[in-house]
Amino acid sequence: MKPESLMMSYGYKPSLSEGAIKCPIFQTSTFVFNNAMEGKRFFEIAYGLREKDEGEELGLIYSRLNNPDLEILENRLCLWDEAEQCAVFESGMSAISTVMMEFMVPGDLLLYSRPVYGGTDHFINHFLKKMKINSLGFLAGDTKEEIIKLIEDSGHGDKLAMIHIETPANPTNAVIDIEMCAEIKNHFSREDKEVLLSVDNTFMGPIWQHPLKHGADLVLYSATKYIGGHSDVIAGACLGSNELMGRVKGLRTFLGNMAGPWTGWLLMRSLETLKVRLDQQATNAKYVADYLNTHPMVEAVYYLGNTAKLGTEEEKTVLERQYSSYGAMVAFDIKGGETEAFQFLDSLKLIKLAVSLGGTESLAEHPQTMTHADVNPEDKKAMNITAKLVRLSIGVENHEDLIADLNQSFKSVHNS
Repeated sequence: MKPESLMMSYGYKPSLSEGAIKCPIFQTSTFVFNNAMEGKRFFEIAYGLREKDEGEELGLIYSRLNNPDLEILENRLCLWDEAEQCAVFESGMSAISTVMMEFMVPGDLLLYSRPVYGGTDHFINHFLKKMKINSLGFLAGDTKEEIIKLIEDSGHGDKLAMIHIETPANPTNAVIDIEMCAEIKNHFSREDKEVLLSVDNTFMGPIWQHPLKHGADLVLYSATKYIGGHSDVIAGACLGSNELMGRVKGLRTFLGNMAGPWTGWLLMRSLETLKVRLDQQATNAKYVADYLNTHPMVEAVYYLGNTAKLGTEEEKTVLERQYSSYGAMVAFDIKGGETEAFQFLDSLKLIKLAVSLGGTESLAEHPQTMTHADVNPEDKKAMNITAKLVRLSIGVENHEDLIADLNQSFKSVHNS
């Protein structure tokens, strides 16, 4: 059975909730044990004091440890990525930061792709730096041999602990080869220390790309985006093997940064329409990209559908192997610079001027001064995050109305 068919019922038994067809919100801090021995046994499993008996599950203890809304949500998310376990967090950055703190220690080296989400870039280059964790960035076009040499020349090759990539890249839709990164991970892994590969899959959601199938150890999401899909919830998720997720969930418990039951319930609701929404958003994005490709005020369009036609042979190979769709993110360079970009953004009516992405409504923003404002200016230049770059997240509106809004906004720039 396909995942979309299971999003309404998987992991939920109506008989346990007075026959309610939908999972209720278990808005509770703690759970009552049937007896003291049951409480003892639950805690023994929760704190790893013993292995589970055959058929035994971790019972409900306290919502910082587990809650029915989160457990059902996590089980359903696993279906899309075919992961063994999932952990849901209170934000995407909470998921990313927890993973990096769990699997790296002072003196380690992190290799990461550029560009990444601005918050991730800040965490790597400011917080991890304070923790004495070194970092090294590479660009989408770099070859495996160039990246290996970059690591070896850094003098920290023996300390490489994690590779973190975001593909397609935010905001330029640059493509990173997951399997190539897995090969680099294997190249530097040792018997006593395995290098881990994590992939931020936010731009593709759990439908259009499945990093675990291409050699990733962990897949990360800002569940605020496509998974939530309605711009009304903040959440994150991490998925992977039982072994790795046991460690991730362990740190999540003591950082206390799991999502709450209300968030879990909202995300379960959103999963029921995930595929329908993403299919429509991808269809709309193609119409928008086709329109932008021919507009005289547009210098370049960054869209995976364009990469499939105009990219290098290597990019085309990666696209065909990794992605089942060109997605719903479109970025473009407007002729001019910040002045023209701001005039365009200020003139939009249907499309809203706001950061974030993946919601039912279409959004537009200016990466250089907004989501990636804190990125080093030289790095922004190298990553093509310029004053003329505009990023669009395409929603579920009628595509003709979206194009009409873009058209009138371009006219406003031309006439100003």
